[in-house]
Amino acid sequence: MPSYLIKNGIIVDGTNRPAFPGHLLTDSGRIAAVISKDEGLPDADTIIDVEGDVIAPGFIDMHSHSDWVMPRWDHPEAMKCLVEQGITTIIAGNCGFSPAPLTVQSREALRGNASNLLTDRPIDYDWSGMDEFMDKLAAAGPLVNIAQQVGHGVVRTGYAGISSRPLTGEQSDGCLGAIRRALDAGACAVSFGLGYAPGMFAPLDELEAIFRLSASLNKPVTVHLKALSRLSPTYPVTELRPHNIRALKEILDLAEKTGVTLQISHLIFVGRRSWSTAERALELIEAARKRGVDVMFDAFPYTCGNTTIDAALPYWYIDLRQKGRVPSWAHRLAGAELRLGFSLLGFSFGDFQVMDAGPESTEYEGMRVSDLARRWGISEFDAFIRLSEKTPGGAVVLIHRYSGEPGDEQVLESVLGHDLCLFETDAMTRYRGFPNPAAIGCFPKILQRFVREKQLFGIENAIHRMTAASAARFRLADRGILAPGKSADITVFNPATISERPGAGVMPAGKPEGVRHVFINGAHVVENGRYIDRRRAGQILRI
Repeated sequence: MPSYLIKNGIIVDGTNRPAFPGHLLTDSGRIAAVISKDEGLPDADTIIDVEGDVIAPGFIDMHSHSDWVMPRWDHPEAMKCLVEQGITTIIAGNCGFSPAPLTVQSREALRGNASNLLTDRPIDYDWSGMDEFMDKLAAAGPLVNIAQQVGHGVVRTGYAGISSRPLTGEQSDGCLGAIRRALDAGACAVSFGLGYAPGMFAPLDELEAIFRLSASLNKPVTVHLKALSRLSPTYPVTELRPHNIRALKEILDLAEKTGVTLQISHLIFVGRRSWSTAERALELIEAARKRGVDVMFDAFPYTCGNTTIDAALPYWYIDLRQKGRVPSWAHRLAGAELRLGFSLLGFSFGDFQVMDAGPESTEYEGMRVSDLARRWGISEFDAFIRLSEKTPGGAVVLIHRYSGEPGDEQVLESVLGHDLCLFETDAMTRYRGFPNPAAIGCFPKILQRFVREKQLFGIENAIHRMTAASAARFRLADRGILAPGKSADITVFNPATISERPGAGVMPAGKPEGVRHVFINGAHVVENGRYIDRRRAGQILRI
């Protein structure tokens, strides 16, 4: 591998120390030297003059779903948007959904609904354990570095199916054994998707057992909370406390009880009437931190995010459908519950926008559920259910009014500006469909809007949270800092022009501007803003 001298830049090394002018030398895939401006320049095979640009560690996406495309040889086609915005490492297997470990039962489930949900081109699932899956990724030649989590939801499905019943002793032992084996094989954490089936059915004692296992192995847990809004489908409507606050407190209490390191996934507040709960949520997290709970959270810089159409349906309705029977009274009750819930949340069916409803329904891409209702001549709820049933349950949607809306981003800013907040795309990178803007412009938007324009935090702080702080969360000892001996993951960008896309206000986002060069393990993978075709320099990070 050639050596590179990246000269005349502004070094922001990831440690939160002040930036300084200087140069960076790489050799054999590692950082050989960080050189101040007044020192002499060494020789190198290739010299790149980046006058005035920032030289930073490669960005780490704290919450990615790209592990569902990475087993395919052609995954750079779907994922090059990540490296073109400066991302060199992803933390995958989030929200309880990881492609491994698999049993016969979970493999069959994944070949059904999940193929619509998390990947839009088939993968063969020809592995069982986490070690085999990581070997599969290595054989495919990963575009980026990947640290893989083990998903509670997939493991639970493997031993109990999509069941609302508590686990039997034998099923619980099977799940705990599978999670331990995955962690021993190098998985970096355990993830939970408590707003999705089957995670939503797991009682607290089931979660506690896994939290204790993770703590004993010094591995963190990441948690998609059971509720992300004041009112949710996962708690009874008779629950008087805001559902998201109850869900947050349950998990904070469990982390304190077990001593596990807790990462709260995508701290968002869904619907206008949920925004007022943000202050209380941050207070609870800060108080837990002061009591010694090792808790942080992550967020993306948009007021919309991707999920599945079924995320808004009541859990009891999903349970009935899983059992193959939804009587007419249940259909009517679910409609009434959703309409009431949306009204109470300051939310509407029109806030659901189709990203991907399958290859036979590409004409729906970018449309809102309210648009589909008019097109089909039915009610908005019936259009919602039809979209769910057509996929089935796997239609990928953008939901709007997450922590704000255009012109009102106060809650979003309070979350992103917090020092306990790390940054994520939460993006399902796909080959087709209406894209999540975060898949294309997440990190450039933070540096453009919240650092340069709004000055919500400084560039050193932003880079620290994008790199070293994120690496430390998952014990990635070799990443996130520009220092001699570290792996040469590097992102070079123009701080004056970096932006999420040309033509502000255009949806979906276009290709970002201002990201000049990206190196992964010393390989030059993005040159002058463009991914260099066929460069696959990522590594499997077994922790």
